[in-house]
Amino acid sequence: MVKNNRLEWLESLRNGGRSANCIDLFSGAGGLSEGFRLAGFRILAANDFDSHCAETFRANNPFVPFFLRPIQELSPEELLQAAGIKPGEVDCVIGGPPCQAFSVYNHQRGMHDERSGLFREYLRIVAGIMPRFVVMENVPGMSSIEGGKAIQEIKSGLSLLGYRVENRILKAEEFGVPQERRRMFFVGSLGGEFCWPEPTHGKGLAPFVTVEDAIGDLPALNNAEGAEAVSYTWHPLTSYQELLRDSASALYNHVSPSLSPINLERMRFIPPGGSWRDIPVELLPAGMKRARRCDHTKRYGRLHPDGLACTILTKCDPHWGAFFHYRQNRSITVREAARLQSFPDSFRFRGPRVEQYRQVGNAVPVILASAVAGNVLMSLSKTKEATRLAC
Repeated sequence: MVKNNRLEWLESLRNGGRSANCIDLFSGAGGLSEGFRLAGFRILAANDFDSHCAETFRANNPFVPFFLRPIQELSPEELLQAAGIKPGEVDCVIGGPPCQAFSVYNHQRGMHDERSGLFREYLRIVAGIMPRFVVMENVPGMSSIEGGKAIQEIKSGLSLLGYRVENRILKAEEFGVPQERRRMFFVGSLGGEFCWPEPTHGKGLAPFVTVEDAIGDLPALNNAEGAEAVSYTWHPLTSYQELLRDSASALYNHVSPSLSPINLERMRFIPPGGSWRDIPVELLPAGMKRARRCDHTKRYGRLHPDGLACTILTKCDPHWGAFFHYRQNRSITVREAARLQSFPDSFRFRGPRVEQYRQVGNAVPVILASAVAGNVLMSLSKTKEATRLAC
């Protein structure tokens, strides 16, 4: 099977001995770290205040120093000491300050939310470490809050530190992720030239990776069935499945959540690609009986095997999106959500299942992170080579 061209390119970078290091702030479960690791970066240290995220990150990165505390209580010196490195020797600081204050799913979003100012703590840490590159990600909703005030402050704050900074919204599906998802990325550099990664999938390029391409090989389950770990007894059916299996010996987190009898009854009427509008009115929740047919287009939706998944949220709850399996009468599992977020099968999520879903939904798609990381690595390699030749 032919692997994703971008992943082949990243593999060639690693085999060429090009490596770099990074520190991950607001790491969550570790989507950004996993993408940067895939591109060839060594993770020096990480931070988050969430204990369930910390458990998952540590389980998947057992040798990385992890600071479980609010970032306000963390100093650049602690991170550098744990990494055994000096200011100016870090190649990249990465991170995604909490996005809930900017998300369109938060109807009270705005700069009044105390989480909206946590990017300033990120900038404080950057000022104490002064990495060669800075990569920050967030939701596109930042641009619609108070005229993009947060975006302006992030860019001006990095510029004052001497960084050349650009921001761009990237579409995950254009980089081989089987999901419609938009993320805002900021990339700052101290002198090095950075080129944004070019899309690999879409019109005139490779076909989008579909839902069935991503999860069609996973064991069939009924409602409330599954196991936290099962051995592979079947072969991958697509290059994407083969890629995400990588060297994993088992499949984790493949347990179907328990749906209520009324949701199981509703599901019977929903075809692949359908939604609440296919459910008889008498079976709809009271509030949705009054909804317009053009509203809430994804609610109580069933995935379509030949399409892209909707944005994976922190709750794969049918009331909020298309999270019913396209063929089996159940909701998707944590592993299926993780596949749609492009996490490798070897990446195991810890904590209560509701927290596992939240960790997956809050993460940056791994393959999208690796696309940005690969171009940062290329820029670093060019800068280091130019410095060597000048000496």
